This record gives sequence, C-alpha cells and structure tokens, in this order.
Amino acid sequence: MIEGKHPTTPLELWGGVECTVVRIGDEYRDQLVETGHAYRMADLDAIAELGIRTVRYPIVWERVAGDDPAAELDFSWHDERLRRLRDLGVEVIGGLVHHGSGPRFTDLLDPDFPAKLADYAAIVAKRYPWIGKWTPVNEPLTTARFSCLYGHWYPHTKDWGAFMRALANECAGALLAMRAIRAVNPGALHVTTEDLGKTFATEQLQHQARHENERRWLSMDLLAGRVRPGHMFHDTLQQHAGHELLDLLATGEATPDIIGINHYLTSERYLDERLELYPHVEPGSNGREQYVDLEAVRMPHLVDQVGPAARLREAWERYGIPLAITEVHHGCTREEQVRWLQQVWQAAEQVRAEGVDVRAVTIWSLFGNVDWRSLITRREGIYDVGAFDTRGGKPRPTMVARAAATLAGGRAVEHPIIQGKGWWQRPERFYIGRSACEPREFGHHPLLITGATGTLGQAFGRICTHRGLAHVVTDRAAMDITDAASIDAALERLHPWAVVNTAGFVRVPEAEHQPDDCFAINTTGPELLAAACHRRGIPFVTFSSDLVFDGQLGRAYLEPDPTSPACVYGQSKADAEDRVMAIDPQALIVRTSAFFGPWDRFNFLWGTLDRLAKDEDVHASDNAVVSPTYVPDLVHATLDLLLDGEHGIWHLANEGSISWHGLARDIADRAGLSPRMIRDSGGEKTDNTLGTSRGQILRPLEHALGDFMRYAEGLPGR
Repeated sequence: MIEGKHPTTPLELWGGVECTVVRIGDEYRDQLVETGHAYRMADLDAIAELGIRTVRYPIVWERVAGDDPAAELDFSWHDERLRRLRDLGVEVIGGLVHHGSGPRFTDLLDPDFPAKLADYAAIVAKRYPWIGKWTPVNEPLTTARFSCLYGHWYPHTKDWGAFMRALANECAGALLAMRAIRAVNPGALHVTTEDLGKTFATEQLQHQARHENERRWLSMDLLAGRVRPGHMFHDTLQQHAGHELLDLLATGEATPDIIGINHYLTSERYLDERLELYPHVEPGSNGREQYVDLEAVRMPHLVDQVGPAARLREAWERYGIPLAITEVHHGCTREEQVRWLQQVWQAAEQVRAEGVDVRAVTIWSLFGNVDWRSLITRREGIYDVGAFDTRGGKPRPTMVARAAATLAGGRAVEHPIIQGKGWWQRPERFYIGRSACEPREFGHHPLLITGATGTLGQAFGRICTHRGLAHVVTDRAAMDITDAASIDAALERLHPWAVVNTAGFVRVPEAEHQPDDCFAINTTGPELLAAACHRRGIPFVTFSSDLVFDGQLGRAYLEPDPTSPACVYGQSKADAEDRVMAIDPQALIVRTSAFFGPWDRFNFLWGTLDRLAKDEDVHASDNAVVSPTYVPDLVHATLDLLLDGEHGIWHLANEGSISWHGLARDIADRAGLSPRMIRDSGGEKTDNTLGTSRGQILRPLEHALGDFMRYAEGLPGR
C-alpha cells in the first residue's frame, strides 16, 4: 500500500442532492423537480442545520441551457440558491453534468461535446468564481455504460465502440472544463466521482471478471493520464475514440485532486454460470456465455473481500490521490439506512488509521430520489427516502438526518438498533448456503410489542425478525396492559427502548354489548402504557381507527379533523387518543383502517374468497367507503416513523379508497372468481377514507392488493 500520513483533521461529513437530469428518448427527467427540491429554498437551511459544511450541488448544464445553443443561459434558479448556500457558510462542489448527455444540441457521441462542455464551464466559473471544487462530469464510466453500452439512457446505443467514444468524450470534456475553470480560479480542485465496485466470479468466468475489474478504473485512468500504449484498453480506445482525445488525456492535465467513490451495496458483483443454482435470477450474457450477475455481499465465500474499506484501499494503492466517499445511500428501511451509513463511516475511519487519505463521507441523497430502482427508465413514482422525507411537502428529518447531525458534530451514532447487523451481514442473505434466520438475543434494550395473539402483533414480530430488530412480543400473561403493576414489572424486566401497543378489543359489533371490556382494553390500556413509558422516557406507539369518525364529513379525513365516533368501539379509540396525547405529546398514534395481510385468515379479503370458493353469499355494503390497509406496509411505515422520532397522530392507510362491496368484487376478479354471489348489504352512506396532511407514506391500494394475491399462501379458489 502507498505510504500516507495519518490525517490530522477529522473526517468530514458532506452532503449531496440527487440532481440527475437524464434524457430518455425525447423526454428529460429531472430529479430536482421529482423530489421537489427545485421548489424549496428552505431545503438549504435544513442542510446547514445538520452541520454539513460541504455539499455536492448542481449547476447542471441541461437545467441552464435551452434547446437552442444560441439562446441565453438562465442561471436565476442557481443564483438564488448558490448565494444562500454561501451565506450559510456551506462550501459548494459544483456539478455540471450528472448522468446526462447535455442539452438537445449535443450528446455523449457528439465530437464537439468536450468543447461545448468547456464553453459552458467557462461561463459558470466566471459567474461563480468563489466555488473552489468542481465535478464537471459525475460518474463518467457509469454514465457511458448505461447510455451507450446498455442503452438505458440517451443516446440509447448498445455498442462497444459507442461506449468507448462516449467515455473519452466525457473525460476530455472534464479536462477542458477544468482548464476553463482554472483560467478563472487557478486553485480550483477537480473532484471526480465514480462507482468503483469490484466484480468476482467463478473460475470459468474469471476472464469476464478481469475484464470488468480493469474496466472499472478506466475513467480514472483516462483522467490521470494512464491510458497509454500497453494499457489494456488503449488500442480499442484509439480505434473508437481517436488518437487526438487519447493524446490530450495522456497529458494527465485532468488528474483528479480528489477521487470520489460512490459505493453501494450493489456495487460489488459476482458472476456465476451455474444457472440452475439461481432459478429466481434472470441470466445475462456477454455474447458468448450465459451467467447470473449477483450482489457479491450475498456470497458466503466473499465475506472478507467485499465492503467499502477494501475498495478504498484499492483506489489509494492505485492512485495515491486523496479520496472521499461521495455517495452513501441505501434505499431500504430506516435502521438499515443508518447501519449502512455507520458501516461506511467506520470503514473510512479504519483506512484513515492505516494511512489512507480519506477526506469525507457524503450523505446521498439528502432529499431522496425517485424511480432509481429502474434507473429512472420507468415512471413508477417509487420514492426512496433520504435524510429527509419530502412526501409531506415540507421535508421531514428522518433517523438518517439525526445520525448525520451526530456525525457532523464529531460524535458517534448511538441507538439500540445499531447493535443489530444489516441484512448484508446476516446469514439469511446468502443465495447459496442460505441459513435460516438465527434466533436473536433480546439484548438489554429490545423493542417491546404487545398483542402476541393478534394479527398486528404477530406481523410486527415477523417483520422485526426480517429487519433484524431485537424485539419481544408479549401476551396478557407476560404483561396485562390494563394493570399498571403488570406494566411496570414488564418494563423493569425487559428494559425496552420503545413500546408498540397492538393489543386491542377488535370485535366492533360486540363492543356495543361489552362496552366495559372494550374501554378497558382500548382506552385504559393505552393510557396506562403511555403513562409508564412517559415516566421512563420510552417512546410509545399505539393504534387507533378510522372509526373515530362517523363518515359524514364528505371528504377524506385528515389528522387535524375533530373526532366524531358513531359507535362504542370508535369512542373507545377516540378517548384513548385524547388520554395518551394528554399524558405524552411525544407519543405516536397511528390511525389505520380495514387492514388485511398475507399471514392470517381473519380478514375481509380472505373471508370473501373463502365464501365465493364455496359458492356462498358475500354481503358487503356499497354505501360504506373505507381505506383498506396492507399489514406489511403498515408495520414497516410505523417502524420507520418510530425510528424517525415522530409523534402525534398519523394516518397510515394505502393510498385510495373503496366500498366494501367494491373491494369484494375487486379481490374476486383478481382471484378469477365469479362475483355473482356478492350482495350489496346497503346501509347508511358513510365515507371513512383516511387522507393525510403529513405525507402519503403507504403506496397505492392496487399495488398492495397485488402483493396480497402474490404472497398470501393457500388462498381459497386457487
């Protein structure tokens, strides 16, 4: 390893805003617009409040230039925001092209692309001469692969020669752009970013792995002037890109001052030709062989060879140039996002102690991203949360934001969930040699869940196991929620870090005849739990119902709407809300409705299919409208809100509403059963749709119903 000095300054926390502007066919997609950052100036203050003092920020070519190269450039949006960042004391790393191919008057295969980018860079540098760090082209190799080798993005070619030309154009564009910038600011630094993940393979596919592992360095090699005669890709680059570009790049003028590594859990790959071992994985091909391309973290024999520390060491050994991790993001559950951030931070600190010059770790992306699971090629509206959740209009800080503020302040992230392992470290992740989920020790601070015999309590237990969250699910014998002494004893015995109450009297019609029992469990129980948790400073979550409303409002109910229960059950829940909030305003109350899940048979959908399969009548009102809620979605969202430290009343229901009669017909159609036995039971017209003023977190109902049909085992009629 190259000898380096041990860093004397602390590891910095940088931030990044997902700013991809990519052309798909004739249409551009703009992540600043899709995440809403384009419309929110207050986002910049939120970044600064985390303690972040350096941010990767876009001055993206496509957003400034129009279709006509002679048209005037519009910097108004950027002027306002860059001025605000400067006022906040936040240093900017200016980005000019982020996965794009430029405005319509150019593209990655345009021979004049480098010169046109340089012209733009010169104008930008003169306008913002105080910006000292620049990324002219983000991830040039990745962008060239996705645009010209795989055809995902414009110009949508699938050609090796086009890929080589595009990559050389991007790198030459970066060189000329930095030359233009340094004509204005001679001390400007070139921060080049790339995904430098590694490929592993079986013995038979080692040749393919060697090819990909040399290719992964190609953008950095070009910029650093290393692609000369004798380099593995010199001849093919010269053939397809020409000697002029290669000669220009061989000068090393574009050598990065800082190499930014964008490392993801999917960055490291494993190639295996034994297709029969992976029947669930779609194979690919290099034109000669078929093989599967898998996440390397899922292969047990690679455990000691994967991870950010190994890739940082490789980059330092190859170039000896200061490093930064310029994207840290994991589109997963909240604790997994924080575990991944923590692991990357610790890896950076580890290699710094070995003498590797790592300057920073970057939270990416601060305001999330949209449709990156399909590389933005499909408009599905799938939003992955970042440090902030923007679905409520005003960005809401998440657990990731709290962790970021902690790291920026020079402190270690501490939370009981950090003790758990991420999915990429747990034995059940492996494709081969897959282990059953190992029993997890409760530890000193598990999550305590009441209601062990109920649908919701069992779902919480199942999903906590899946998410690697230590937990205990109690029944009435272990903790009677209507008995203060029993609650105190359980809390003293288990020392939970939070309590989720899923216990309840759920038989709505019977509540009219058993009001004492209903109020004891639904009202007194949450009240006693809230008081006991509040005394100990333990976060508390409990569940309420759409039946706190009478269904006569004439629109969807929002969280601030006054309650108006029309039944004993609804009154018991409304009273519980009032009492819990009076005791602890920091408690989290989740209102939900008509939930259904794949793991139990005690729900309306299962009952409907069961009766239809037996050719029995199904009675369901077409007058009563509700917001059916998929239990897995409900549980995941509740856990995320709990980890985010949210409080107050939240409506969690899948987006959309439907009558009970309409729901019965819908699920019958999905199951291929005749709806002729579904009868409209009539009754009073009510609409208990749960809307939200806090952000629609759960996905559309139709997607949830699709998953119910896909994952529910042993459905009647199948």
